[in-house]
Amino acid sequence: MWQANVFTIFPDAFPGSLGVSVVKKALDAKKWNLKLIDLKKFPVKSDRIDSVPYGGGVGMILSPIAFEKAFDALSENEKNWKKFYFSPRGRQMRQSDLRELSCLSGITMLCGRYEGVDQRIIDFYQMEEISIGDFILLGGEVAAMAVIEGCVRLLPDVVGNRDSIEDDSFQNFLLEHDQYTRPIIFNGLSVPDVLLSGNHLEISKFKLSQSQKITFHRRPDLWAKHVEKKIKF
Repeated sequence: MWQANVFTIFPDAFPGSLGVSVVKKALDAKKWNLKLIDLKKFPVKSDRIDSVPYGGGVGMILSPIAFEKAFDALSENEKNWKKFYFSPRGRQMRQSDLRELSCLSGITMLCGRYEGVDQRIIDFYQMEEISIGDFILLGGEVAAMAVIEGCVRLLPDVVGNRDSIEDDSFQNFLLEHDQYTRPIIFNGLSVPDVLLSGNHLEISKFKLSQSQKITFHRRPDLWAKHVEKKIKF
């Protein structure tokens, strides 16, 4: 069973979005497990888990001693899992990362708050700094939920229709094509004729062409990777 270990000072933030829809059903069915480690339960002294930064600066820094005590609460097997710290300076997560992580036994994530964590936590525990986008949040909890949801939906028997996963954006470095449903005409806008034709070959061609055009205009970085992959094959 896949498991997510989350170190946080706000365990009450969870399950959050993980407590709805198919992700919750999968959690209830024990297809995956969420393990929350409340950092506040591992104070260094005087009920504190943080302190002022050396060299000055605003905010408080998570103590490496507090984290060490919390980390020791994991099993020996869990201590060897991949470990991540959410940070604006981290490498941005990709769909390919989630696919890789969903195939593991589980992952461990540290959610920072305030000014951050002592760098020695990252260095000693060999944590990879990751980001979910070029913007700033108050902490890593929302980012952790995003990564967990992205992994869980890839687990076997979580999403009913596996074809919906295979057609995801970022497959083959392409964004998803436009989608349409009833009615055929809405406020003067019509569903493209090809989607109503019943010609599956032409529909597939149309969807691929749409994905290519959208990716080319909106994400030239992805388009370059798509072209590179096609050249290699």
